[in-house]
Order: sequence, then C-alpha cells, then structure tokens
Amino acid sequence: MSPLLRRLADTARRHLAPAAPPTAPALLRLAVGGYHLWHVGRRRSLYRGVHRTASESFDPVGVARVLKKPLPPRVADALVDASLVTGALFTAGIGHRVTGPLHSALQTWNFSYRNSWSMVFHHENNLVLHTMVLGAAPAADALSVDAVLRDGTLLPERRSWMYGATPAVMNGAVTLTYLLAGLAKLTGSDGMRWASGASMRSQVAVDSLRKEMLGEGSNPLLRVLGPHTGLFAVMAAGSLVLELGAPLALADRRLGWLFAAGAFSMHWGIKAIMRITFPYNLSGVLYLPLLLMPPPERR
Repeated sequence: MSPLLRRLADTARRHLAPAAPPTAPALLRLAVGGYHLWHVGRRRSLYRGVHRTASESFDPVGVARVLKKPLPPRVADALVDASLVTGALFTAGIGHRVTGPLHSALQTWNFSYRNSWSMVFHHENNLVLHTMVLGAAPAADALSVDAVLRDGTLLPERRSWMYGATPAVMNGAVTLTYLLAGLAKLTGSDGMRWASGASMRSQVAVDSLRKEMLGEGSNPLLRVLGPHTGLFAVMAAGSLVLELGAPLALADRRLGWLFAAGAFSMHWGIKAIMRITFPYNLSGVLYLPLLLMPPPERR
C-alpha cells in the first residue's frame, strides 16, 4: 500500500472508527431499545387487528415475501410479543451476543409482516437498520447487566475502535436513506424543477384535500402558508440540499450536528404542515448517533 493510501486509510479510521469508551454504543442501545418497546408496545392491539385482516389484503414485502399466505393470527401475535421480550433483554443488555441479533431479526420480520397488509411505512426502516447495527455491535459492554456480571461495574474502563465505529455505521445508514430520498426527487418527472416548490405545494394541497374529504378537518396552518409560493420554493430547495448533502455529516462531527438539527426541524415542519408523522425521526432518537459520535483521534 502506498504512503498516500496509508494516510487516507488512517485518516478515515481516526474519523469513522476512533477509539472510544463503551458508553456511546451503550447509550444508543438504551435509546433505540427503549423506543422499540414504546413504539411496538403501544401498537400491540393494532398489530393484532392487522393480523386478522382478510387474507385477500395480504401482499408480502421485505423478508415476509417468503410467505405464500398469511400466518395464523396467533402465531403473528406471538412473534410481536416475542419481540417485546427480546426488546426488553436487548435494552437491559442481558445476553447481548444472543439477544441482540435475535431481537434484530424479530423486529425486521414483524415490521415487514405489518407492512404486508397496507402501505409500506418507510419511517420504520431506520429503526430496523439501527437495531441491526447495535445487535451486531458490542453495545452492551457498559450500562448493562452483561457489564455488571462480567466486569462488576456499569462503566468498565476500556476503549476500542469498535465503540467508535458503532455510531459511525448507524450514521452511515441514516445519511444513505436521506441521500436516496433526494435522488428519488431528482430522478422523478420534475427533475431539478422539484426545487421550485411547485410539486411540493401541489402535493401538500392534494394531501390536505384528501384528509378533509376523509373527515379529518382542514389544517389552518396550510391555509396561511398555501398562497406563499416563494416559501415552498425555499422549503423544497432546503430539503434537497439537506438530503443530497447528508453524507457530508460523516465527514465532520459539527456537520453531523448541523444535519441532525436541520433534519429534525424538517420533520417537525412536515408534521405541522402536512400532518404526516415520522415517529422515529420526531422522537430525536434517530439523530442520537450523530450527537454521540466520538471525536476523531489525534495522530
């Protein structure tokens, strides 16, 4: 390997996988695992109702495509309940080498199966990706039952590049999804014209009309903002810059913090104007890996 390539590899390693204490991935495990318990636990009855929907509505997506017909409702119910059990073990950090991958697999299956009965809820994708990373990472080496049993303390004194790499991989998954969203806008029928805001304004108006027809009532905020075409142009261009520039968040921690603030604000704006909810994004847990990314190592 040439000296130049060595320097590039060393720089990338110091930025993306700096030696760090085990608390960073441990805090992320607690946050992501706790969010899963809240998100799935409060929707348990909803899932049970979905599992009893007419089989004609079943159109498997994701890993659920291995099925030719729906599972018996009781089996599907049991898999959701099992994910709550593994989620509790995952969050507490009990037997993480087993419960981490098992919880990730159950979560991936249950969300794929849930989405096989209706529209695909993309807001759960990043939660699944984050859980996959944490399930495979040494995320229970601190602030866990495993740490107490092995080291006799919640905060063992050790450092490893794996602890620094965990939030970096999680950030890579998030920024990739935002980049794909931006590219999807540019490769659509409008192309760069999407930045003018006309498509966004039309989409918001159609969505509002549909909701009014379904009896959800009108959105007073939209009535105020609707006539201001320039405002929609600013929002459309801003969302494109945020999504296409998302990978830059990996280059520097401060850019990551700026991206997190921008994306978090964008989703709350979407909720206010369009009444479309992205629960994982709105919770802020999605952006915690950006905030907890350790500083790069010095040479």
